[in-house]
Amino acid sequence: MKAVIQKEFGDANVLTYTETDMPKAREGEVLIKAAYTSVNYADIKQRTGKKGNGSFPFILGLDVAGTIAEASPSSSFTKGTRVIAFPKGGSYAEYVVANEQLVFRIPDSLSFEQAAALPTVSILSYILLHEIGQVKESDTIVIHSAAGGVGSMLVQLAKLAGVQTIFATVGNPDKAAYVKQLGAHAVFTYDTFSEEVLKGTNEKGAHIIFDSVAGEVTGRSLDCLALYGTLVQFGNSSGKAGHFKTSDVHSSCRNVKGFSLGTTRKHHPERLAPVADKVLDLFAAHKVSLPIAHIFHISEASEAHRLIESRKYEGKVLMKM
Repeated sequence: MKAVIQKEFGDANVLTYTETDMPKAREGEVLIKAAYTSVNYADIKQRTGKKGNGSFPFILGLDVAGTIAEASPSSSFTKGTRVIAFPKGGSYAEYVVANEQLVFRIPDSLSFEQAAALPTVSILSYILLHEIGQVKESDTIVIHSAAGGVGSMLVQLAKLAGVQTIFATVGNPDKAAYVKQLGAHAVFTYDTFSEEVLKGTNEKGAHIIFDSVAGEVTGRSLDCLALYGTLVQFGNSSGKAGHFKTSDVHSSCRNVKGFSLGTTRKHHPERLAPVADKVLDLFAAHKVSLPIAHIFHISEASEAHRLIESRKYEGKVLMKM
């Protein structure tokens, strides 16, 4: 089969489109013929060596949309079933293997393109909003990096849930119109959001803040987090650690919650199926959607990574097999 192989850490040029052996499914696994995979910022971090050490050569990629090519007689899946999945061993390949607990059927009305855009960002966003943040309609929330895949979904899901006030941040002011169209009530840059959130809440601050940026953004988030508020930390796209002191939380009765979809896939995969069903239904009913910024062929993986790194896109970047 064809796949994108990486043999060293480095820039986008280390991604090589080449022939490799097809993976083999074991008991409890299925073989999937991939149609599309999404490109996530986590792929960039893994490519450059900022996330995990890796054992070369390896294949990048978190999720895939395709059809079942092989399944055991005891499997609940049959050949030809349309699915999304979190495969093991990467998704930048024509065929992938996945644990059946991490494979989910696609409704007939949902296109492969839209299905491929949703697994990582939509399942993660739903868990963040409803399980970790436990957001209520009366809450004021802040969503950082709101023009990205997870941010785009968080804004839409929050709007769908009837959240009273949705503030959002972007790195580039040019993306503000896009985020407002998704449902944000106001959009700020990272430089000014703390002051603007306090101003917009009569100095009380936000109840829930979703932080995937870390670094200085974490500190500024705490500056505008309300008493009894929650900072939900789920990434560090800035490449820097965020910092807080115990005194930032105990006297104000605030808390910090962390979440990782990767950790949950590895240790508690059974948590994901109920969420996957819910988000797939939302997409099939056209209650939420993800704009596709660009679709590359898998042979153009380097170009796809350069677009992600430029941050000059809105929505999701996909690769077609």
